[in-house]
Amino acid sequence: MLDPCRPAVILAPMEGVTDAPMRAVQGELGPFSFAVTEFLRITQWVPPRHTFFEHMPELAHGCRTLTGLPVQLQLLGGDAARMADSAARACELGASAIDINFGCPAKTVNRHDGGAALLRHPRRIRDIVAAVRAAVPRNVPVSAKLRLGWDSCAAIDENATMAAEGGATWITIHGRTRVAGYQPPIYWEPIGRVRRRLPLPVVANGDIWTRDDFRRCRDITGCRHFMLGRGAIGNPLLAWQVAADLGLISLPTEWGEHDEGWAGRLQRLIDWTQHMQPLRAEKMVARLKQWLRIAAWVGQFPHFDQIKHATTLEDVFRMLKDSAHTAQRLDNQRRIVSVPVTSYNQSLSEMV
Repeated sequence: MLDPCRPAVILAPMEGVTDAPMRAVQGELGPFSFAVTEFLRITQWVPPRHTFFEHMPELAHGCRTLTGLPVQLQLLGGDAARMADSAARACELGASAIDINFGCPAKTVNRHDGGAALLRHPRRIRDIVAAVRAAVPRNVPVSAKLRLGWDSCAAIDENATMAAEGGATWITIHGRTRVAGYQPPIYWEPIGRVRRRLPLPVVANGDIWTRDDFRRCRDITGCRHFMLGRGAIGNPLLAWQVAADLGLISLPTEWGEHDEGWAGRLQRLIDWTQHMQPLRAEKMVARLKQWLRIAAWVGQFPHFDQIKHATTLEDVFRMLKDSAHTAQRLDNQRRIVSVPVTSYNQSLSEMV
């Protein structure tokens, strides 16, 4: 799935955001190389068949969204044997790549021996990766997603080494500790250090909000593979810019002609959600507002204060239309104000 010799732009797993309908939308609208599912938590037993397919509907379609985007299954858990058995079962059901989550900072997950909690036990990282690696066919990649450490950035050196010793095909590193959560700053330097030291691909992740952020991350880490999360969800152009800088695509010269706007994007999410896992109207409104809230947070949607009061789908699209008209009117006013005085005087003389 990840070609060491070819750059990649990967859609990050984000709990409650990048579910199957959103993966389908991003596969349709973005130039991603592949996506990783939200984590499937492995607790006391191997999940039944229906749980795998509910979590990852793409299993029924060759591990691709119906829009063509390849998808990797992510598992989370602290018991090596159950993780191995679950990975083996997933492969029997069609999974073509397995990712192991050692990075989730959620307190509930960490209290139950999952996600970033394993960062305090490097040898267990190795054991879990090794068990999963041994349980699945050799042609199935097994990757690991890590943070820099629990409370120290220096921990990444040992933890990444353990993942590599366990047989990870590649590793993804988010440039923060678990204690830091999602608070700034981001630390890309340790990611570059790991990349230079280990003989396996390293995917850089964290705080790539803009094209300039991506370029700084690339320069600091030296990575060729990047995972984008909220930045790409909130700014649909970002993945295109990153893919273009990596030489994967040519960026359209007239982006506006290809951009259907927020109304079009939201309608696609509605359509794919209703096709896959229909939601009640109020739940669908919440999903749309969630996406627009992310866009507002990254500076790509300035009208969220109005939209957040919407209670129906009709309200959402009416408010979107009103905000688009307001934006167009303000843009026209700015253009009028910016007309040079000479041009303005010439227009007046022509009117006379």
